Formats: sequence, structure tokens, C-alpha cells
Amino acid sequence: MNKTLNKCPVCGADLVVTRLYCMDCNTTIEGHFTAEHTPFGKLTPEQMDFVLTFVKCEGRLNRMEEEMKLSYPTLRSRLTEIVRALGYEPGKEEVVSLSAEERRQILEDLDQGIITWEIAQARLRGEKVEGTSSKSTPGGGNDQQ
Repeated sequence: MNKTLNKCPVCGADLVVTRLYCMDCNTTIEGHFTAEHTPFGKLTPEQMDFVLTFVKCEGRLNRMEEEMKLSYPTLRSRLTEIVRALGYEPGKEEVVSLSAEERRQILEDLDQGIITWEIAQARLRGEKVEGTSSKSTPGGGNDQQ
């Protein structure tokens, strides 16, 4: 069976489902139904199988190794492909824990012209930026000009 299309192949507009059919009892239902748009619609059938196995194994790749008979690096690679297919970049969503004092210091340094906007952004993301200020950085070390 073919995958349901979400967009018109001619003009790119959203498609509306107008007929549903049950192959078991031969029932047909007509109307206007909005197709569910989920990010998983972007995945290939093989990628969707991977996701279902991932859930079944509670996200444990070591269990997936046994289940799928694949090596850990292969599983990681496939997971990265799926993350990208869903529109995300692996590793970009990491949470940065800066204290209120560290954030205030970064903003004060920016306000006083000690650091540039780009450096302030990098520090707020938790990146270590060297050689930009004589004051202490959020990482706890001192950068020297």
C-alpha cells in the first residue's frame, strides 16, 4: 500500500482526504478529513521500523543491537540520520546550565564593550571562548587578552 500524500504534487498545497475505505468489511466513508501531519511522515518505512524498535527497546541501543543484529556504530548512524530527517541537528539541543550570576556577568561584559555580541552569544550557549576578556568566564577560568 502506498503512503498517504500530504502535499499536492502539482502545486504544493495541503491535500484533504475525501474518502476512507475498509478493506475488511468493504465500508466506504466520504467527507472532508484533514490528514494528520506528523514529523514521522518524513521517514522512510525502514526509518519508521527503526523508531518503533527504538521505542520497543526503551531507547536502549544495546538492546537494539540484539534485536536488529546491528553494531552499535551502525545504530548510532541510523539514529543520527533519523534525527536529521525529522529536521533536527544532533547535539544542537544540549541544555546549557549557567547560573543567574554567570548570565548577568556576560551581559554586563557585553554592555561595557568588553566582549562582542558574538562572544556573548557563544558564552550564553556554554561555549568556552578564549582570549576575549580579562574577567572570569562562565567556565570558571580567566581569559587573558
